Amino acid sequence: MTLAVTVPPADARVTRASVEAYVRGVPSVDEVAAGERVAALSTRSIKKESKMAALDLAVRMCDLTTLEGKDTPGKVRQLSAKGIRPDPTDPTVPSVAAICVYPNMVPIAKEALGDSGVKVASVATYFPSGLAPLDIKIDETKRVVEMGADEVDMVIDRGAFLSGRYLEVFDEIRAVKAACGDAHLKVILETGELGSLDAVRRASMLAMAAGADFIKTSTGKINPAATLPVLLVMLEAIRDYQALTGVQVGMKPAGGIRTSKEAIRFLVVLNETLGAEWMTPDWFRFGASSLLNDILMQIRWLKTGRYQSADYFTKD
Repeated sequence: MTLAVTVPPADARVTRASVEAYVRGVPSVDEVAAGERVAALSTRSIKKESKMAALDLAVRMCDLTTLEGKDTPGKVRQLSAKGIRPDPTDPTVPSVAAICVYPNMVPIAKEALGDSGVKVASVATYFPSGLAPLDIKIDETKRVVEMGADEVDMVIDRGAFLSGRYLEVFDEIRAVKAACGDAHLKVILETGELGSLDAVRRASMLAMAAGADFIKTSTGKINPAATLPVLLVMLEAIRDYQALTGVQVGMKPAGGIRTSKEAIRFLVVLNETLGAEWMTPDWFRFGASSLLNDILMQIRWLKTGRYQSADYFTKD
């Protein structure tokens, strides 16, 4: 589908009127149809070989995350070791995509990961509220990149978006993107606070127009977070944005995805909506904390025919 809207220019010619016209020109979402679509896709049966491939891919797509006030350097080092070798008894299990931490833990994660290929992601922009002056958000972004972050997960100001201050949100994302330099920017919408799938779609299109490399559902601090209808709407926004601009944007569902069964459902929706080109950690991630252990248990069961106790895998 080609949208009948014009993407705001990525330069000083952006005006309040051009951004508002762009956002208001985004088509509405049929919430009933979205629910029916994901319900139908959720019934897809995955056979053993395909299931193993899906679980392997899900591991490689994980952003293994710790975002707690009680985080310590030791915990981040342990998490980094797990990210490199998720199952120390099985070297065929791949590394995760990234370790996601608070800004002051970036140097710890960077040192612990070394040349493993696992990326360091850091939240920024006054996570999780996003309620801070822009200069503070830009400064924090620059600092985490200087400390070694490969990826930055920013959170939008939901109050500004819900108040219709679209240009303010657009300019903020654009400024943070500039502060990222070569680091990739994931823009967190906090979909549980947006109120409707229409708002999710409009926020997705706005974030992509402002320069997001990825759009992300949630901070993981608000419920509901990553649901299948929200995933579908954001993926369709990515599809439509690419049709409109030729620009490919990644997707990161985060929050509430705890089982391998759920992860596979998300991958089915991804494949059916965007196709094989997005079935890679370069374009799709899971924001994961408890998800990885369930995947490891399922992999062990497929290989041995026996369920392993969760106690055999580290909790962090």
